[in-house]
Amino acid sequence: MAALHHTQPSFNNQQLGHTSHKHGMVVEEIHGLIRVYTDGRVERPPIIPCTLPSNTDDIASRDFVLGRFTNLWVRIYAPRRPGNSQLPLLIYFHGGGFCVGSAAWTCYHEFLTTLASKANCVLVSVSYRLAPENRLPAAYDDGLSVLTWVKRVWSEGCSEQRWWLSQCKLSTVFIVGDSAGANIAYNVAIRLGSCGSLRPLNMKGLILIQPFFGAEERTPSERLASATATRTSSSALTLAASDAYWRLSLPLGTNRDHPWCNPLSGGASALLGLQVPSVMVCVSELDILKDRTLGFCVALAETGRAVETVISKGVGHAFQILHSSALSRTRTQELMSHIKLFIHK
Repeated sequence: MAALHHTQPSFNNQQLGHTSHKHGMVVEEIHGLIRVYTDGRVERPPIIPCTLPSNTDDIASRDFVLGRFTNLWVRIYAPRRPGNSQLPLLIYFHGGGFCVGSAAWTCYHEFLTTLASKANCVLVSVSYRLAPENRLPAAYDDGLSVLTWVKRVWSEGCSEQRWWLSQCKLSTVFIVGDSAGANIAYNVAIRLGSCGSLRPLNMKGLILIQPFFGAEERTPSERLASATATRTSSSALTLAASDAYWRLSLPLGTNRDHPWCNPLSGGASALLGLQVPSVMVCVSELDILKDRTLGFCVALAETGRAVETVISKGVGHAFQILHSSALSRTRTQELMSHIKLFIHK
């Protein structure tokens, strides 16, 4: 998800551009989530709780550090009682506009624990480096590093990882993410052809949940959000927050027509580099990104790619994480059912 907006007060009720002690002026702020100062200091208030890995009746989860210098780590979810058949492996990237979020956020831990159980799969949730300290493509590089790590621990027969690897069907791997995480999933899939062989991993598909794309030119749903300048209770993303995330995460000196933000900036031919046979794209009806996402689906289908589009009615961005209403909980269960059908085809 590109943003989770809450009603908590901002850091110290300071306004953008006002002086703040030794760190200078605030140059970027997304209310309650991140504040960036002129001296480069970044503050992220811990308003969204984190949780340790835990076991439920049927799913176990554990954390593993992959890069001590980059602080890249993963949380892995797998059944506690292995069945007779091997399961699809999902590599999952959380949202947060590339700037906030963690695989330890309670909302993600609960969502992915339930998804692993309901969809009958093994999940590797990636906690990648965040912008603006680590601008793109750092998160994309981390995604590829996770894939090569899975290949390495499998080839080495790592006993520490056997509890989940033994349950995986590595010929059935899906790259998955929501919002900014879906952008990462897409860009990791685009780069698969340049990272060497990942065998025995075989990428069967890509699942993009409310993918966080953008462009300098606004879509109708974005213009509507800008004109009303309000956020409905069903959607967690505003246009102002979206623009701020892109300013903080794209390479300096670029704009929203950079291909990492706008995959269609160079024409639909760029989509031909996607290294997966099938794609599921999940769209929220009340999301400001709805029109952009639907346009992406059309362009992707025109390349001859198998594209399955799922539209969740009456809910907005990040509904599956927020669970703010009975309707969103119903739509979340429906979303999980669609994912289960897609990965078990």
